[in-house]
Amino acid sequence: MRYFLLLLALLLPACAQSYTTPGGPANFEALGLTPDAKAALTDASVQKLLDKKPLVTFPATLAVARVQAGDYTSYTYTRYGRTDNTRGAYSIVTLRDVEKDEDFAAISSLPQLTRVAPIKRILVDNTLSTDLELRNAAAKLHANLLLFYTFDTSFQTDTHVRPLGLITLGLAPNKNARVTCTASAVLMDVNNGYIYAVVEDTAQNNQLANAWSSEEAMDQVRRKTEREAFEKLIAQFKSEWPTVVATYNRPPGANTYTTR
Repeated sequence: MRYFLLLLALLLPACAQSYTTPGGPANFEALGLTPDAKAALTDASVQKLLDKKPLVTFPATLAVARVQAGDYTSYTYTRYGRTDNTRGAYSIVTLRDVEKDEDFAAISSLPQLTRVAPIKRILVDNTLSTDLELRNAAAKLHANLLLFYTFDTSFQTDTHVRPLGLITLGLAPNKNARVTCTASAVLMDVNNGYIYAVVEDTAQNNQLANAWSSEEAMDQVRRKTEREAFEKLIAQFKSEWPTVVATYNRPPGANTYTTR
């Protein structure tokens, strides 16, 4: 018992001592992970995108263009974007077989937009390789923002999925046919290609495959589905726009932006 009391007396002072928190983190810069080292570890193409800064000033002028694949054609559209025998990386569709004037009027009525200017064919270079050609065309319209959009449309019958233009007429009766379109859009800075927003939405229509008795009938359901997808896309853009303005509408000289 005497030894136990002696041991307890030795332990009590130790229990009464204050707790010391653990030390701080290691200094990664001292270990070689300096800002220069971080940059060296980042792929050059990624670093180039990260280095871009928003340059827009409000109120802004918005240029708009529809883009599709370089070899895009449809029942109502003949492709533009090819020089001699060389195909561009994309084509610009200037024919509005899906869009309506009220769509762009709705966009132009958004706050902090002075006007919406569609990109005309005459403004576009013959060779279409990157977003630079679109931004050059937008600059000719004195726009500082560029909105370009595209339609990804497919036809499906049972387990067979084929891109637009490859569906064979006279499909087996009583097969359910589904047309799906995803409309996507990118809002970009004309000055340097900085991306402010990306929006997309999807529409779908179903009907019996034998209802497609002609190429024109097929194209009608294509346009109907793309129209529905585009209407949803416009709604998405309109809902995203206030966030873009709140995030990037900064006083002259301000250089800090909210992380999105």
